[in-house]
Amino acid sequence: MSLVNVRKVKLDFEEIWHEGGPLLQEPLRIAVATTVVANPYAGRYEPDLLPFMSELRALGAELSSRLVAQLGGADQVQAYGKGAIVGEDGELEHGAVWHEAGGWAMRETLGAPKAMVPSAKTIGGVGTRLMVPLGHIQASYVRSHYGTCEVTVWDGPRRNEIAFALCMATGGRVHARLGGLAASEIKGLDGLR
Repeated sequence: MSLVNVRKVKLDFEEIWHEGGPLLQEPLRIAVATTVVANPYAGRYEPDLLPFMSELRALGAELSSRLVAQLGGADQVQAYGKGAIVGEDGELEHGAVWHEAGGWAMRETLGAPKAMVPSAKTIGGVGTRLMVPLGHIQASYVRSHYGTCEVTVWDGPRRNEIAFALCMATGGRVHARLGGLAASEIKGLDGLR
């Protein structure tokens, strides 16, 4: 019997044309895929979470593919992030299984980018709002791509559920102008610079 029981999948998409400055020629596009699943360990301590993490890989791959399609292809994606909201009968470690399962899936779908996948997780009830950090897919020090995306589900996660989310964006912050390593200067060797 599978440990992954999906109740729903939610896809969010936004286009940002400006932040009060000049209108962009192409908007920044951000897509978020969130799935709400039953927490197989709600209300009890389970010492071995690895089987759940392993089974979540397929779900991560499916969500990653949906995001890439929404944004027009893997070559359009410049930033990513992941997050989890664990219902009240779970523990934070139940959301941490997404680090490997969700992060691995995005890396696989995007052709093995070098930078770490930024992450956020929390314990919360129905309608909890989580701001997930975004970072450049090839180099963590690209300051212009430090951003956020919002994860929220109006009817979840319920006490015995977890909301897992993956986020991708086509660029950095709109009107970013604070210096640092530019995306055009990435060497992409170590995931940092």
